[in-house]
Amino acid sequence: MIILGPGCAVSSKELLNFLHLLELPINIRLTCYGANLNGTPEHVMEAVQKARAIDPSHIFIKFRGFPPGDPRRCRAKRGGAREGFHQIEAEYKLLQDVSYALEHPKHIDITVPEKISVDEFIEVVNSVDAETNKK
Repeated sequence: MIILGPGCAVSSKELLNFLHLLELPINIRLTCYGANLNGTPEHVMEAVQKARAIDPSHIFIKFRGFPPGDPRRCRAKRGGAREGFHQIEAEYKLLQDVSYALEHPKHIDITVPEKISVDEFIEVVNSVDAETNKK
């Protein structure tokens, strides 16, 4: 599934046209968030890589376990929202922040905490046990 994040340079219709012009043997289904792709892994990944190149900070990928139109997941067959739709909706709300982070990377130094000695660890455990026994 290709998801177009907020502020994406292309619309879902433009994405659909772009994917069709690749002339790959894949199934493409337009969705409210972007497009679902189905086909051999090699062709799908080729389409995904080329689509992401259009706007790498605003085009995201989410792998699905079922092909487009599968009656076990298709809301047209089951009625109501597709299982997982609310998860996608929640994730979509975070994409603006993810896009910002991709466009404005910051260097962060991570300091690894120092290990404590076994004797110090035993001391901490004993002090917690003593506090627990007082209560």
